[in-house]
Amino acid sequence: MSCITDICPICTFDVARLPTLPKLSGRLSGLANLALTLRCTAYYYHEIASSTSKTAAAMFASKRLGKELQKMHDKLPPGITLIQAEDFKTWLVDIQVMDNNPLYAGETYRLKFVFSDSYPIEAPEVTFVKDAEHPIPWHPHIYSNGIICLDLLDRSGWSPVHNVESVCVSLQSMLTSNTKKERPQGDDNFVRYNTQRPRDINFVFHDETV
Repeated sequence: MSCITDICPICTFDVARLPTLPKLSGRLSGLANLALTLRCTAYYYHEIASSTSKTAAAMFASKRLGKELQKMHDKLPPGITLIQAEDFKTWLVDIQVMDNNPLYAGETYRLKFVFSDSYPIEAPEVTFVKDAEHPIPWHPHIYSNGIICLDLLDRSGWSPVHNVESVCVSLQSMLTSNTKKERPQGDDNFVRYNTQRPRDINFVFHDETV
């Protein structure tokens, strides 16, 4: 429904966006007109507040990532290398397993971090990336398409105290302690049929021993 100028004083606001707004026609009574005006005004300012909140969150995320980036440029733990961080949306980081685990000897693995405007309140989306020089590591919690089943990357295990570096160290540790050259149960079907983004998958975490 288009906004009718002599009914709604906020004629630049799309009244059709109001939820469950009844169909209207003609001139409304004074009381109905006032009710519509109040409803339009409340929804309009709700939209402004929501937009402002999102902008503030995005600014906070950028500030936080800027600090992390500076620290990572200064120093990183052994076996972790920042490859690409041209913006605050997507970063690439390489990791190596720094022990004698034969499963990963001589290999370098590439991680892709995707950040939302809600970072660090919301965990980054982290996956292994496969290319000619970077395979997907074998692990019972890592699918062959690079998706990682780890509570740290889930809403239940994530905390804003974590950061890109701590995620990389955790994944290094996860690989270091692994002795099984295998994929998660049901890997083939998961890779073939899953259409969800990693952060939206409802993993069940039941085995923290590998």
